[in-house]
Amino acid sequence: MSIAIYTLTSTLHDETSINRVTSEFLGSLQIEYELKGSDYADYGSSPLSLVFVRTGGTEGLFIQLFDRLLRQGHHPFYLLTSGKSNSLAASMEILAFLRQQGCEGEIIHGAEDYVAQRIRLLERVEKARRILRGARLGVIGKPSDWLIASHADRDAVRRILGIELVDVTMDELLEAIERAPDSFPISLTTHPSSTNTCCVSPIESHSLHVAVSIYHALKDIVGKYQLGGFTLRCFDLLSAVHNTGCLALALLNSEGVVAGCEGDVPAMLTMKVAQALTGVSGFQANPANINSQTGRMLFAHCTIPLNMVERYEFDTHFESGIGVAIRGYVKPGPVTIVKLAGDLSRSFVAEGTLLECQDKLDLCRTQMVVQLDDPALTGYFLTQPIGNHHIIIPGHHKCLFSTLFLHSIK
Repeated sequence: MSIAIYTLTSTLHDETSINRVTSEFLGSLQIEYELKGSDYADYGSSPLSLVFVRTGGTEGLFIQLFDRLLRQGHHPFYLLTSGKSNSLAASMEILAFLRQQGCEGEIIHGAEDYVAQRIRLLERVEKARRILRGARLGVIGKPSDWLIASHADRDAVRRILGIELVDVTMDELLEAIERAPDSFPISLTTHPSSTNTCCVSPIESHSLHVAVSIYHALKDIVGKYQLGGFTLRCFDLLSAVHNTGCLALALLNSEGVVAGCEGDVPAMLTMKVAQALTGVSGFQANPANINSQTGRMLFAHCTIPLNMVERYEFDTHFESGIGVAIRGYVKPGPVTIVKLAGDLSRSFVAEGTLLECQDKLDLCRTQMVVQLDDPALTGYFLTQPIGNHHIIIPGHHKCLFSTLFLHSIK
């Protein structure tokens, strides 16, 4: 059972009456849960643990449990209350105490439909936290020289997200490319989505086979270091093997391995968080044009996860005119734009609508025109951006990201 509910109850209250109220309240939420009662022995072992403050006068009981719950290491603390028997007042006192101790927490209280919705959302967020905790992400080569604001605080990344960053040299990747086969992966021609077609623009056969070798080499490194994702200093490949990592990243992202460009560690972290929350790593892209009056933006990059597109084409890499890049076409609809700072001190999340994908010749090959729901948010990009790369995910997910950031990343 993924939701475990533990109880705090004052001995001054009639147990039979409190149990009846508990049954009625939890039943009204229409969620699947396991009621653990006052036995906190396995607190924190479920993806989501709730402390159901059933009555007032329970603050002292929580103090007695506090050190033990801290040792069991499951926080933030989620305090569920029905509002009956002074339970809300007790929850507020407990949360105030937690804040004094430097602990994050939240009171879950309100109308039944809100409480149920919030619990389901927290369940998804806590499952994502577990995916992130213990993940290993590779930094293959150093961040690109132009990413002067896009580095990571490794201690913060480990402490807040539980992610370990693993350095891999470009020399090791180049050696792996030398050994790698150039056979085409099945997913390149037979994608899980039946609507996906691969329309191949004129590309030299040799370039395509080298691009596939890069894919196999990166996949070997992922296996060797047990990585759940990586970011690649991809522009070094232009001079080293006269090709790009665009095709490899498109394939690996679609296979569930987060794969980012340019050695941008904050972008990679954002992609990993997005994947943990939504199942899709997202489109890493640069804002290319902003209309601050209408809220319309153009994002572009030369690769995109193949599991995001309806169809795709091969083209050359935009800046260099060589290798293999991806021009992807994504179905219009709701999207979420998100970005984390490398020290996890800041975050940005906004919702909008993908209006169309363009194919202009003077931009990176995949181009998305997005209308922000709130045009005023364009001011963020022009006055306080978190680097240049942002991640675009299909669907509206602001509540998911905001809930995860609420107790960790501001």
